[in-house]
Amino acid sequence: MKTAVLTDSTAYIPENIRKAHNIHMVPLNVIINAESYREEVDIQADEFYEMMRNSEELPKTSQPSVGLVTEKLEELSREYDAVVAIHLSSGISGTYQGTITAGDMVEGIEVHPFDSELSAMMQGFYVLEAAEMADNGATPQQILVRLEEMKQTIRAYFMVDDLTNLYRGGRLTGAQKIVGSLLQVKPVLHFVDTKIVPFERIRTRKKAVKRLLSLFEEDAAGGDVITATVIHANCLEDAEQIQQELETRFPNAEVAISYFGPVIGTHLGEGALGLGWYKK
Repeated sequence: MKTAVLTDSTAYIPENIRKAHNIHMVPLNVIINAESYREEVDIQADEFYEMMRNSEELPKTSQPSVGLVTEKLEELSREYDAVVAIHLSSGISGTYQGTITAGDMVEGIEVHPFDSELSAMMQGFYVLEAAEMADNGATPQQILVRLEEMKQTIRAYFMVDDLTNLYRGGRLTGAQKIVGSLLQVKPVLHFVDTKIVPFERIRTRKKAVKRLLSLFEEDAAGGDVITATVIHANCLEDAEQIQQELETRFPNAEVAISYFGPVIGTHLGEGALGLGWYKK
C-alpha cells in the first residue's frame, strides 16, 4: 500500500522541506484589507506581519473549502492507495472535520484524518514523523499508532504580548479569568482537549519566557532525548536566544526554530513565542 501524507498550512513546514519529504499541503486563508490570501502560497509570514501592523481591522481567517480538500484527495488517489491527513486542532478550526467530510466524498483512496490537537511546528512534528514512516513503507495504521504514541509526550506552551486578538477572534477558552487585565499580563497558554486555555497568569514577558524554560526543564532534566522547537511571531532574535540557552543547558535536546504564520499569527499577534517538544 502506498500512503501519502497530507497536512495544512498551519504546520508551517517550509516548502523545501515539504518537497524533500513528499508532504502534501492544503492552505488556510487569511483575509486582510479586504483581500484573501492562501497562507504559505500567496503570502508569507514576514510580509503578513507588516501588513497586519498597518491594518486597522483584525484580519480574518478561514479553513480550506471542502471542495479544495476533495480536489487534493482526488489528485492523490491517482498515485496513492491511502492518505494520512494531519491537521490543526479541531477545537480552533473546522479543517479536520472538513477533511472527514471530503474523505467521505472521494472514492479510490482510504482517508485517515488525524487531529493534532494543537498547531504550528508541533503539528509539523507529527507530519514529519508520518512522512518518514510512509517513505519507509509503513501502513496508515502503523503511522497512526506512532502518532498516538507521540501524543503522550508532546507538550506545547506559548505566550502572547496581548490577548486582544485571541479574545476578539473567539479562540481563547476561559478568557473570563483574565480578560479584566488584558494589558497587564503576559499569560502562558496551552491546549487542553483541543482548545486554547490559560495555563498561568504572568506579569512580564521576561518572566513568561522564564516559565516556558522551566516547563521544558521538567521534561528535559531526566535525560531523555528531546526534539523541540521555539516558535516565534516575527521576533526571531528572541527565539534564537531561547534556542541557544536550551541547547547549552540540555545536550539531550535538539532544538529548531520555527514560526507562527499568518493564520495562527492573526490570533496570537506579533511578538508571540511558543515552545514545544516531545520525547523521541
